[in-house]
Amino acid sequence: MRTRSLELAVGTFLVAAVLALFFLAIKVSGLGDETSKPSYRVYAHFQNIGGLTLRAKVTMAGVTIGRVTNIELDHKRLNAKVTLDIHKDVNEISTDVVASILTAGLLGEKYIGLVPGADDTYLKEGDEIEQTQSSLVLEDLIGKFLFNKATEQKPAEAATTGKDEFQ
Repeated sequence: MRTRSLELAVGTFLVAAVLALFFLAIKVSGLGDETSKPSYRVYAHFQNIGGLTLRAKVTMAGVTIGRVTNIELDHKRLNAKVTLDIHKDVNEISTDVVASILTAGLLGEKYIGLVPGADDTYLKEGDEIEQTQSSLVLEDLIGKFLFNKATEQKPAEAATTGKDEFQ
């Protein structure tokens, strides 16, 4: 009888551990947050989304005000069209807002940060954010740095070619 109660206790503990891990995974992923809040939809175009994913946060002043609900290629402009669902209670975002793709934390989670402008008109359902700043891609930055270093003329080479390095 004692082994049966021990097995029951271990089984209960395992079920509780699995439920706790499931709850933690839902909280960390953000899947359970703000799914029922009413929202309105706006669009933004970016040259490079650099790892932005669906359900990424949309923030203003560090506060989450929405989510990315769709990412697709705009065949006319040949860039990424990102659909943002903004909470209805955040209804005074000026039309000259700037949307930037930013990186959070060490793991590099991408999100969209909105910086409000000073216009007196506000975004509404179906509007498009005109001013955007694409994601910085680390590989592109490293490539540009290495290319500049490779094409840079060294002082010793400048002396042998007869060119003044300060021309």
